[in-house]
Amino acid sequence: MDETLRIDKWLWYARFFKSRANASRMVSSGRLRINGESISKPHRQILPDMVLVFPQGETIRTIKVLALATRRGPATEAQALYEDLDPPQPKQTNKDKLIIPKFEVRDAGAGRPTKRDRRLNDKLKSLDD
Repeated sequence: MDETLRIDKWLWYARFFKSRANASRMVSSGRLRINGESISKPHRQILPDMVLVFPQGETIRTIKVLALATRRGPATEAQALYEDLDPPQPKQTNKDKLIIPKFEVRDAGAGRPTKRDRRLNDKLKSLDD
């Protein structure tokens, strides 16, 4: 029989979660897939060459298990346990996400809008309705 390891332990050993309890909670939520099959039991055994898909923060991780561990070692040791099939994309800053309508944009250091500026903004807003 091949050597196996619980999925919650492996996720903790591979440093995807700070604690085994967090890994167990995520698996119990039913959001983890092993080879395309949804899993909700943390005691599920895994083997090398299995593909895991699970959410981590705002991203979806796709991981191929390369090896099983016997302890939670340093990060370099943990990275040797898996292959990231979908490397994380660069994070967007809040500036990239923020969409400001063109009529609301003011130059930095321009001060408060004058009464005339406010009237022009109100006129632009009323044209959109």
